[in-house]
Amino acid sequence: MSFGAPGGGSVNYKPSPPERGSFPLDHEGECKHVISGYLKCIKMNKGTNDEACRKLAKEYLACRMDKGIGLEPHGSG
Repeated sequence: MSFGAPGGGSVNYKPSPPERGSFPLDHEGECKHVISGYLKCIKMNKGTNDEACRKLAKEYLACRMDKGIGLEPHGSG
């Protein structure tokens, strides 16, 4: 049994990147320590999405939110 498009054909879905400037940069480097660890993790794991790297990504987002570095929901503020 096949899943996907009618007739068993595959669907070519090509995701598009976020618009340029969608995510404000951390100009002050307040979360640089976390992103440095994440980049090292990705490099050590040859680009795979290892669990340890995912935890660091979550820490980075939490740091950005805690510091208020442009991650508020759109339209607030």
